[in-house]
Amino acid sequence: MNTMVSHRRRHAILTAVGLYVFAALFIGYFAVNAFTGNHGLRAQADLDQQLAAMQAELGTVKAERMVWERRVALLRSDGIDPDMLDERARSLIGYVDARDLTMLLNPR
Repeated sequence: MNTMVSHRRRHAILTAVGLYVFAALFIGYFAVNAFTGNHGLRAQADLDQQLAAMQAELGTVKAERMVWERRVALLRSDGIDPDMLDERARSLIGYVDARDLTMLLNPR
């Protein structure tokens, strides 16, 4: 009878230890995925970093667009700025007026 009791007790202890190990592995699996998975903390940090970079790029692009919109507005037919028209015409045909100040740059 003694061996029967010790066998049952050993079986109960091993079952309890097995359940604890299984529970620890189960919790560990989800903990690792919560940190490194596709939707984990590391992925969220990467997305936040990408968002910040894209917002900075958006600000730069918006500023550039405003510059171009202003330049296009100056070239509209209802209100052409004579200086802008003169500047563009001279740059396109390579014309220099005798009254212009010309600066030669050393291209490198």
